[in-house]
Amino acid sequence: MPISSEQLIIIGSGPAAHTAAIYAARANLKPLLFEGLLAGGVAAGGQLTTTTEVENFPGFVSISGPELMQKMREQSLHCGTRIISETVDKVNLSQRPFKVFVGGKEYQTETIIITTGATAKRMNLPGEERLWQKGISACAVCDGALPFFRNKVLAVIGGGDSAVEEATYLTKFASKVLMLVRRDVLRAAKVMQDRVKNNPKIQIMFNTLPTAVLGDQSVTGLKIKNTLTNAESTLDIGGLFYAIGHIPNTAFLNGQVELDEAGYIKPKPGTTQTSVPGVFAAGDVQDKVYRQAVTSAGSGCMAALDAERYLSH
Repeated sequence: MPISSEQLIIIGSGPAAHTAAIYAARANLKPLLFEGLLAGGVAAGGQLTTTTEVENFPGFVSISGPELMQKMREQSLHCGTRIISETVDKVNLSQRPFKVFVGGKEYQTETIIITTGATAKRMNLPGEERLWQKGISACAVCDGALPFFRNKVLAVIGGGDSAVEEATYLTKFASKVLMLVRRDVLRAAKVMQDRVKNNPKIQIMFNTLPTAVLGDQSVTGLKIKNTLTNAESTLDIGGLFYAIGHIPNTAFLNGQVELDEAGYIKPKPGTTQTSVPGVFAAGDVQDKVYRQAVTSAGSGCMAALDAERYLSH
């Protein structure tokens, strides 16, 4: 027997989840939110919990990522959202009401909003865990403008479109940007390749593999190896940015909603509606382009409004 029968269940804990919860609660949908317990390897609150300073979220000149997410969580509760700190194991979207399974318990719901995000890929280099957010980041747009990174030599790992965009963005603040590419070619589009090759502040280092991050209190260097000669050396850098992709947290859906080739949920254009009527998606789990806290929050608002309209009809 199900524990409860809900109008709306929200799965996730980042800006999209809490914005959806705030709007849904104010619409008297009595949302139940599962924030997860280290879901995707990240604490409740999502990727922002790994960000030290946030300077680009409207209303805050500067605020730490964890504090911002705590404020969102408090607002969700204040509006009437019920929050359970457990991770959803699986869902059954083949019948209505939908079924959500959490730790051996079953919940039923008329609608679901999926906001499980995407986890940045890491390389698990020696020193990485200790220095994460102490000079290592997976989002140049999020962190690159922070005073910590200004006028320093910064390294970007990756050779695709994202790496080119990150490196180009960082030239606004860095004294120099090193692009470390494992192969002897860039995978980015030709026009983007030309952009970095013609930028005097960017140096591309082909056939280069990082092997360890150096530094005590913050990043001061990076050990590298030439993939052709196996020669090892050390780069003096003040910051390291990963641009090797993200993994959308959609495995628990078991293919029940339409995904794109990279595993992101494909909503219907102009909406948050997934391929399953009554199931909506918001935030980074359906966005591989912008991936910002404010865009996630905006899509969370859209999902709540879409769910409200669906229920009213």
